[in-house]
Amino acid sequence: MKRIAIIGGGISGLAAAFALEERRRAGVNLDYVLYEGSASLGGVLRTDHVDGCIIEQGPDSFIREKPWATDLCRELGLGDQLIGSNDADRKTYILTNGRLIEMPDGLMFMVPTKIIPTGLSPLFSWKTKLRMTQELLHPPRARNGDESVASFVERHYGAEMVDRLADPLLSGVYGGEAANLSICAVLPRFAEMERTHGSLGRAMLAARKKTRKKITAGSRQSASLSLFTSLKNGMQHLAETVVSKLTPGSLLMNTPVQFIQPETEGWMVSANMRSDRFNRVIVALPAPAAAQVLRVASAELSAELAAIQYSSSITVGLGYDRDVRQSLPPGFGFLVPRSEGKQLLAATFVHNKFPHRAPEDRALLRCFFAGKNAEDVWALSDDQIIGIVREELRQILGVRAEPLFARVYKWKSAMAQYGVGHLDRLDRIEGLRQQLPGLALAGNAYRGIGVPDCIRSGRDAAKQVVDV
Repeated sequence: MKRIAIIGGGISGLAAAFALEERRRAGVNLDYVLYEGSASLGGVLRTDHVDGCIIEQGPDSFIREKPWATDLCRELGLGDQLIGSNDADRKTYILTNGRLIEMPDGLMFMVPTKIIPTGLSPLFSWKTKLRMTQELLHPPRARNGDESVASFVERHYGAEMVDRLADPLLSGVYGGEAANLSICAVLPRFAEMERTHGSLGRAMLAARKKTRKKITAGSRQSASLSLFTSLKNGMQHLAETVVSKLTPGSLLMNTPVQFIQPETEGWMVSANMRSDRFNRVIVALPAPAAAQVLRVASAELSAELAAIQYSSSITVGLGYDRDVRQSLPPGFGFLVPRSEGKQLLAATFVHNKFPHRAPEDRALLRCFFAGKNAEDVWALSDDQIIGIVREELRQILGVRAEPLFARVYKWKSAMAQYGVGHLDRLDRIEGLRQQLPGLALAGNAYRGIGVPDCIRSGRDAAKQVVDV
């Protein structure tokens, strides 16, 4: 029998365990043990239920374009629990000189595909609008190494586009700054567009034309499908359902792993002052924790993993009454460029973004700090953080009412930062991993930090250790 250890009980580790459980039930002769250092499984997939509202402590959804989370939900029998974002009402605002300005129609991330709405928008200066028209003339450019997202965007559209769009959009996903994130790792599609088309605008228009042809030719895909997907009862429901499908005796809670080391025919896992032997090991931990666990097995691999930076985040959920709900602008919420001098980086109008999140007489807001902004307020009490949020919501939205409830959720070093050169580091990590037979890695440190990418990485790791 092949014995497999999974270290880490976040969604990556759970996805790996579920894939192994499926193999076991299909007749593959294997056994697995999942080690989790804390008292709960699911990592950042945590959901609170307060006053009839569903509050996500961590991620509130996953994007439909990446199928691995949706596929897993359906395999788990949760297909009828999937809900899409209310995209008919999708509007996002950017705080600009103290005012909320709606992102113009036709912006694909930061690339304008409709001239008139962008040209009329007060979001950009005339200088930036001129850069947008000139960008259509960019010739194809061979990629010569990596660069930051900020450098890439500034070459195409100027510094204002970095400040008002690229940086705020990426802050909401990675909790980092565009100046520190790799274009090749974070936005590989854009890097490829530059190589093939030169102009991002021309590339986007060509891609849109192809999509229209597919739909006209009878594609079953619908343009009305929502951008974001979640679960009716919250994201924690996904983790709980996975856990319910696993063998209970295989789940070791409150059992942090100190280190692992290779042996002649497998691996030794040391946890809680005890050791056990396995044929294969999946390390599904954040990179700094993985580095600690692997320090005995390979100092070089440990050093490469430790070099992957992480940022912290804080989310604050606030509930308000009907009057506040009616006073808020329509849409999904707003982003705050760092140049505006606020602590908040974003706020979501959750009651607008998803159905089933709040009663009709409630407004549910989710406010977000990350990176340096989160570190600046980390040591403050929950009441002090709520006070900052309330003051900035007053300045931005004019909301003066006392919230019916407020909850603060802190996530220390939870969001991987794909710095410039990240893909080269991954190549080195893979080369070192291959020197340790029977080891697989999974998690948000490698090729995607969202829930779908974590699920994919866990399932790929399971396949890797079973098939070798």
